[in-house]
Amino acid sequence: MIQPTLDAPTLDAPTLAGKHVLLGLSGGIACYKTAELTRLLVKAGATVQVVMTAAAEQFITAVTMQALSSRPVVTSQWDAREPNNMAHINLSRAADVMLVAPASADFIAKLVQGRADDLLSLTALARPTQTCPLLVAPAMNREMWAHPATQRNVAQLLADGAHLLGPGNGSQACGETGDGRMLEASELLEELIAFFQPKWLAGHKVLVTAGPTFEPIDPVRGITNHSSGKMGFAIARAAREAGAEVTLVAGPVHLTTPRGVRRIDVQTAQQMFDAVLPLAPAHAVFVATAAVADWRPAQVLEHKIKKDHKPGASTAPPMISMTENPDILAAVAALSPGPYCVGFAAESRDLLKHAREKLLRKKIPLIAANLGPATFGRDDNTLLLVDAHSERELPTNDKLSLARELIREIASRL
Repeated sequence: MIQPTLDAPTLDAPTLAGKHVLLGLSGGIACYKTAELTRLLVKAGATVQVVMTAAAEQFITAVTMQALSSRPVVTSQWDAREPNNMAHINLSRAADVMLVAPASADFIAKLVQGRADDLLSLTALARPTQTCPLLVAPAMNREMWAHPATQRNVAQLLADGAHLLGPGNGSQACGETGDGRMLEASELLEELIAFFQPKWLAGHKVLVTAGPTFEPIDPVRGITNHSSGKMGFAIARAAREAGAEVTLVAGPVHLTTPRGVRRIDVQTAQQMFDAVLPLAPAHAVFVATAAVADWRPAQVLEHKIKKDHKPGASTAPPMISMTENPDILAAVAALSPGPYCVGFAAESRDLLKHAREKLLRKKIPLIAANLGPATFGRDDNTLLLVDAHSERELPTNDKLSLARELIREIASRL
């Protein structure tokens, strides 16, 4: 039986509210990204205390970082503003997390060797590791990143308990292209938010379908629906935040893949079926969010259907013969052994009635139902969770918050 969940997040709640981020900058051109990251962190509700090395001050000023964080920037271990003159102790004791972005090759070497010759490295060494975890966002030239010394240092850094964010791949300030770029500010924000989420699904694999399908009639026309894919993508992100290894099978949508999620793009219901069925047995959870077409044209015409513009020609529309698509959710639910299956029902009326009928017809343990016309394309939603014994509503909220609540519910049932 579904039980009420307490402390549901409110619509547009700041995702880092109450978190205190100790943000360290070592030297590198990527410092310009950290300015934007600071703005995003503050917007997300975090308090941000910036610590800069002397090298970082060659790329961006403390004045800029102070303006963005609304807090005095600390640059020296000899800062007399601290009553006990121990900034390296006080800063880390007040923080929920320490994030170094950018982390240069030299600074990573310092962390590994336990050197403490400036305030930032001193603070990293003196932080209480149980209450102030260390996150590191590397930023350097591709050859520096690939160098055996750097790779040894990174391996040791991870072994020492630090968390690596990136690096990314792309064009670099030096004109070369490859690994070593610091992640973009929005990517680092997403990683930091994910870091604080409970790891309900650690060690599990989750398979998600999202978006509409497109069933072609001819080379230029087809049958589809209004699904934006936003709910499915939010569920994929929430599952990954919860520690799962996530595969997302997506119909034709214009959405960015959540970080750390493997994505497979398809168009038709048959393609989605062919992608999902071989993968499903290896997954603990299958969430069928996609709005899959029940029917498709029996024959796809080779050329575009044209009107006959000759005088007196018939204006009757062409007859399109239809055939049924495979039922992806029912097929996965019938696997033995198979994953825990969660269906979605987008209805236009009689929500509970149709949801319960679908639950029984598909032979699955849980349905998340919503009124499709009221949510397609929107960033918020309202869900009705229905199982064999009861139902409960998840009140209107942003789709990511609802996705996190659904993932928590699924995890409690595994």
